[in-house]
Amino acid sequence: MLWYENILSIVLQALLLSSSYGSLEPYDLLYNNAVDAFYRSDYKDVVRYMEGALSSYAEVRQTKVRCRLRCQDQHPFDSVSMDLQFFDVVLRRSNCQNECIEEKVGTQSMHKVSEDVNQDFQRRIPYNYLQLAYQKLKQLDKAAAAAHTYFQANPEHVEMDQNLEQYKALEGSDQDHFVDREARPHQSSFSAGVKLYDSADYKGAIALFEEALQEYYRADVECRALCQGPQRFEEQDHVLYRYSLYELVSDHFTQALHCEHECVRDLSTRPGRLSPMENYLPLHYDYLQFAYFQMNMVEEAMECAKSYLLFHEGEEFMTENVEYYREAVGHDVKPREVRPWLHPKWHPIPYIVLNALPSSSVLVCVFVCVCTVGGPLVYDSVQLVQNSKALNGTQRVLLDDVISVDECAELTNLAHTVTMAGDGYRGKMSPHTPNERFEGATVLKTLQYGYEGRVPLRSARLFYDASERARRIIESYFLLNSTLHFSYTHLVCRTAITGQQDHRNDLSHPIHADNCLLDPEANECWKEPPAYTYRDYSALLYLNGDFEGGEFIFTEMDAKTVTAQVKPKCGRMVGFSSGGENPHGVRAVTRGQRCAVALWFTLDPLFRELERLQADEVMQALDNQSSQSQWDTSLNINPKDEL
Repeated sequence: MLWYENILSIVLQALLLSSSYGSLEPYDLLYNNAVDAFYRSDYKDVVRYMEGALSSYAEVRQTKVRCRLRCQDQHPFDSVSMDLQFFDVVLRRSNCQNECIEEKVGTQSMHKVSEDVNQDFQRRIPYNYLQLAYQKLKQLDKAAAAAHTYFQANPEHVEMDQNLEQYKALEGSDQDHFVDREARPHQSSFSAGVKLYDSADYKGAIALFEEALQEYYRADVECRALCQGPQRFEEQDHVLYRYSLYELVSDHFTQALHCEHECVRDLSTRPGRLSPMENYLPLHYDYLQFAYFQMNMVEEAMECAKSYLLFHEGEEFMTENVEYYREAVGHDVKPREVRPWLHPKWHPIPYIVLNALPSSSVLVCVFVCVCTVGGPLVYDSVQLVQNSKALNGTQRVLLDDVISVDECAELTNLAHTVTMAGDGYRGKMSPHTPNERFEGATVLKTLQYGYEGRVPLRSARLFYDASERARRIIESYFLLNSTLHFSYTHLVCRTAITGQQDHRNDLSHPIHADNCLLDPEANECWKEPPAYTYRDYSALLYLNGDFEGGEFIFTEMDAKTVTAQVKPKCGRMVGFSSGGENPHGVRAVTRGQRCAVALWFTLDPLFRELERLQADEVMQALDNQSSQSQWDTSLNINPKDEL
């Protein structure tokens, strides 16, 4: 019967793909066929199906953009003044989009692709298969392009890097073969403009920067259009979801606003990077104002300088430039309209929805997401002390009152009982400096001590809860679209060794980055083993401040120039992205003991902390008051080294 089922499956697929609603084949089906062909070593089919999948993926995206922009123009919210009018526009716009999309791509239910497949396309996994297939087919120019495209988004992939070197060494290899097939026009033009600017070709740089701006705003419109579709409510139980119609609609538009807010971050983030290029859009105007000045086009220079000041009002050097340009031309010039959300293609939440919910807590999130540098802090007690700008960097935050004074005292007492010298440092008592002793403990070990009665179970649960509180704050403040998972959780104390503190010139923890190998001489951070390349965000929750030294510091990539310094104290937490944009270290602790909860997070569920998953099970068992919890007191756990 197996042959009959296979034939039936093929017939059903053919019927689906020949539907009168549209002729576009689902890209997940094509992708699956390509992968199957790869494992059959049928490389011609790999190319046929995978190129089709990439084409279908791009066509679905462009169709959604085109249809959503057209339908929002046909059914605007501008004239809405009553509830029923608003809901009428929502329904008409939705129906318009569905009909438009299905006319091109076919029944949309065929194109509801799993998150795993979409992530593969976002990570450019199809190009890895294509590179290998084209290599087997001896089409080396196409193999080089596929390899280059994949490597741009996966620079830590050592094997692909080696493949690229081999392609470059081949006879007949041409630089034109190494093209990024997924290059984003606005980023390509900007990078090319910077190269011409650095070589003093200001005329050529102006043309490219102006092109980059046009492409940026076009990409911004497309990104916001893609946010208009169905939204995901991951934190809500739909079975228990019983909110009113207004709250439901407000929730939807809140999610859409959050998505649109993320477009600014997305457009300034290079492939394969987690952190955006700092000051990305304003830099276009900074480069342009000087390039125009060098070409003696002073009015254009002043226009761009004033545009830059719309982003950084009152910045001294640019304000002085504007004054110089104004004196040179003898009159004032208006800045360009530069803010993406002023584009006529984008419409904010209709006022009628906001007005209908004056006391809704959901709306607080709307305004926080739009008006502040970071997202909500989740807990009312938590105070924002310094954002990225105040800390002279990117993706940084300093918060106070994450936990209370009593909680600090309880966790400090817990640390004195459960931490062991060398825990978390492969047994080394002084891994970073011979002048301090390092002691640590994990969440699971602490819960085990609590179960055995060696420490108060309440204190062990507090360690678990405090780390979860920190995770939720980091996830919310940095406006992450996907779940942040624990990579490693460590209660750690470092103690100054008496008699070894005179004339110290070392650090308690040398300058480093958490997910790459810092190379100060090359001004690079190499994302490769033994660094924990999967770590995406880091946080340190301090328990005390009654010691000397021990300040946390951020530096430049040179590992010398200090850009910000944080003095630990009870309840203070510093959070930051884990890459080379945030080199950091700890000054020497010269007297006393410094204790903190150190946390590392990942966006990749494949790298979730095993001990944390076990601790989750323990906590669930405790919460259920289960007497069946089984503890394995002989756990053989190899702790990760703290970087």
